[in-house]
Amino acid sequence: FVLSVLGSTADAKTAPFAGMIIGATLAFVHIMGIPLTGTSVNPARSFGPAAVMAINGDVTALSQVWVFIAAPLVGAAVAALIWRFVCKADDAA
Repeated sequence: FVLSVLGSTADAKTAPFAGMIIGATLAFVHIMGIPLTGTSVNPARSFGPAAVMAINGDVTALSQVWVFIAAPLVGAAVAALIWRFVCKADDAA
């Protein structure tokens, strides 16, 4: 997702379409991810239900919510590193 944001906003030619590109990417992530893994792109959306379940006595979801916070941060860092590598490769060419 971060790569689509960086790629669509970095160039003046694609910037006017950035909203459509980012929105389509987010829709794709949800369409593919929710049926397969129940994915949650928004950490707040993961934490809220987990907190409610913990209040009702089931702390299983709350013990696993760290994954939904850490994974997007790691993914964003990896995307930023890939983007830096791709931009340097484009500058050298």
